[in-house]
Amino acid sequence: MDIEKVKAYIRALPDVADWPEMDRLLDRSAERLAATWRLPGLVCRALGADEAQAVPGAAAIACAHISIILVDDILDQDPRGVHHEIGEGAAANLALAFQAAAFRCLERAPVEAERRMVLLGALAETVFRTAVGQYLDARPWGDEAEYWRVLRTKSTPLYGAAFYFGALLARAAPEVAAQLRQLGVLMGEVVQVYDDLMDVFQEAALPDWKRKWNNLAILYALTAEHAERDRFRSLLDRIDDPAALQEAQAILVCSGAVSYCAYHLVQRQQAARELLKQIPLADVEPLTDVFIHQVEPLIHLLQTLGVEAPWRIMVK
Repeated sequence: MDIEKVKAYIRALPDVADWPEMDRLLDRSAERLAATWRLPGLVCRALGADEAQAVPGAAAIACAHISIILVDDILDQDPRGVHHEIGEGAAANLALAFQAAAFRCLERAPVEAERRMVLLGALAETVFRTAVGQYLDARPWGDEAEYWRVLRTKSTPLYGAAFYFGALLARAAPEVAAQLRQLGVLMGEVVQVYDDLMDVFQEAALPDWKRKWNNLAILYALTAEHAERDRFRSLLDRIDDPAALQEAQAILVCSGAVSYCAYHLVQRQQAARELLKQIPLADVEPLTDVFIHQVEPLIHLLQTLGVEAPWRIMVK
């Protein structure tokens, strides 16, 4: 899907052209988020439809995604967040504006009224469930069951919606659209676990190290039985020290935390593979490739860490 067409669709909305900060943030966000925005178009192509049919859905996902990131960065006090440049108030207002723009994107979709109402209802559900997830994530908790509960409210609804919008705009049957939505949920789980692993192996300590309950690798090293658990816990108090961070990262490897995350990725890829067999698609490759491309950088990371990649992981 041509992301320039998605951005042009958003810029054509009323009031967007009068808010230069929205325009600049749209360009800036596209540089790192466009892969998610393309998902509705890939679903269209898999169903044998023209990707252009998915532009309204892709635009809605783009706007919702930017809104979610703006709020999430404020809640996490992520050093990469735009709120550090423009202030939390301005960032919050932009988040509201992009959320409203997501609904306008679907209101203008060239589909029959009944299908448009389904799209808008799905977007409302996505926004609400994500807000619940962000609320839950802001509170401290400490077990894996809660991790998955938060993930399935905060992280997966947007991906489920991206697949669902593509299916609806391709005029798929309701049961097929529902299956593709579930495939999107699996995609969201893969993305979150992948992000957890990539975030903990950055050169500087990202917010996950401070809010340790919301990262599966850190949570495993904190709660599983292993020889370095007490040492790992003590390192978290000074994780901004590069030496402490490197030692904690090494413990993630030797404790089995990295392998545990890889196991969960394989489980979800396998579930996606089985679900894809059940969905009547004109071309399964675009959706298979999405799952493969998501883990390719992870395989390189595992090799760098000296961890053997699971043989069942989906690769080209």
